[in-house]
Amino acid sequence: MRFAISFLVKWLFSRLLLVFLLLTLSIGAATSQAAGEKKAAHPPMNFILVRSLLCQENCPEWISAEGRITSDTPARLRKILKKIGGRKLPVVFRSEGGDVDAAYAMGRMIRKAGLETAVGGTRLKDCPVGDTRCQAAIAKDGSAVGYTYSSGAYCFSACPLALAGGVSRVSSQWAFIGLHQITTVYNKVRVSYRIEYKIVNGKKKEISRKEVGRKVAGQGSSTKLGKKATAALTAYLKEMGVSEDVIGLMMSATPDNINIVPATEALRTGLITDMLSYNEWPGMPLCAPDAVAETVCHSHPVAEAPVVAKAPVPQAPVQDAAAETSEKLPKTQPMDFLLMSNGNCREECTQWISADGDITPDTPARLKAMLTTLGERKLPIVLQSNGGDMDAAFAMGRMIRAAGLETSIGRTLLPNCPKLDPRCKASIAKNGWTEGEVFAGRAYCLSTCTLVLMSGTPRLVGYSAIGVVRPTTTEYTTFFAYFDEMGVNAETYGTMMPATSTERGRIILPTEALKLGIINGIIPYDEEPGLHVCGPEAKESLRCPRKAEAEIAPVAASVN
Repeated sequence: MRFAISFLVKWLFSRLLLVFLLLTLSIGAATSQAAGEKKAAHPPMNFILVRSLLCQENCPEWISAEGRITSDTPARLRKILKKIGGRKLPVVFRSEGGDVDAAYAMGRMIRKAGLETAVGGTRLKDCPVGDTRCQAAIAKDGSAVGYTYSSGAYCFSACPLALAGGVSRVSSQWAFIGLHQITTVYNKVRVSYRIEYKIVNGKKKEISRKEVGRKVAGQGSSTKLGKKATAALTAYLKEMGVSEDVIGLMMSATPDNINIVPATEALRTGLITDMLSYNEWPGMPLCAPDAVAETVCHSHPVAEAPVVAKAPVPQAPVQDAAAETSEKLPKTQPMDFLLMSNGNCREECTQWISADGDITPDTPARLKAMLTTLGERKLPIVLQSNGGDMDAAFAMGRMIRAAGLETSIGRTLLPNCPKLDPRCKASIAKNGWTEGEVFAGRAYCLSTCTLVLMSGTPRLVGYSAIGVVRPTTTEYTTFFAYFDEMGVNAETYGTMMPATSTERGRIILPTEALKLGIINGIIPYDEEPGLHVCGPEAKESLRCPRKAEAEIAPVAASVN
């Protein structure tokens, strides 16, 4: 006996991995919006081959990749990679994210092609402010002329997965990398079948099944990663040399929010391999090991810089890695300490100790006098020094660590002082606080000054020069014992030290100092050294959460 029955059998679910990013482009104000915002505000990613307009010949080129990552984005990328042939052009991303599987495909294509990646936006020549990649500036062959920028650029959601494909991947403190949870969207579909059965030995047995209808019956979603999705993500990160800790960063933010990854964390996890300095821009290729100074590239091979060892040299010029060589630089002098107050504020006036000059055998006594004056008050110490006496540096570092003070590198500027006398006596207060400003740019801490810097808790650096020095054979034991005391990797440091005499040092990048533990943080682009502790006149606010303590008694501004 045969009969037919038509009925609903079950609900089927088709799974599709998607990532939703909705952001406020005014980064400083907010980093998320409601999950229901229309995708129309974020056009699909397109690629433009851009040549720098800031040069005349042999101009750098890059691939500008901006927009939302969709399922057909990999095909567009494949097309432009075919167009450039074997040329190794960096891919500069500015994207709110999109399809995860597409991001995986893009990353693998970029890695296979041996390309570098960066976070940055692109402005094409003669385009208006509101349309930086205007169609009128793009030639028929898809190329254009322009320049890149870091400030406010972003790579969010699935974009960091594509960024991870770069053999070298960079960002700057002006740009943003953000992650959030992967959302799995389930499309509910009601399917109707015509099923034929027959009765065999009194039991019903199916003999045929035919679909006769299909109807969408809503959607469901989940932020829990299934086994397959977790395995795919883990395998991809391992393939790209990125830490699995990234998964934790992703899961810490819901789909309608963004977890902005600090530069230190992006470096630690391998999302980026280096930070761009203030004079480098996205799209710059990585420098070759033998690149000359004139080469347009980022992360130039480090140069050696003369530093002072054991004793101050009053006539020695300051070696400032970022200074203009055409300028005559001020002469050095023994280190002095100034109690500084930000002179460019009204209510939330921050304060710091400015430590500037060469480290001499009596410098620790001056520092001790300053700390005694401060009592229990904890002010950051902002260093600028060529270095000097090593034993004195050890003593200073131990005093700073015992006091639990912050250290950083910065140029303290006093009002109305000439360039050749930046700490002119006329601008130093006779007692109490000297008003001034502090900046990371063009500041330096070389040779044994780095030993003092590494004692801070925390120890922070912005765009300043950090120098390292090699100890003599007799100094090795005390040198590395101090490193262990300060929690710095002495073994790794040893591989980076210059193979030269103790009187010469080497400039290292803040990212290298971060990996070694010489510093443990990078100062954000919108802050300066020393501006992390509120002064006694500060009112309670977001930056100054506690009422300030009573004002300390006036003291001599310069302890000599």
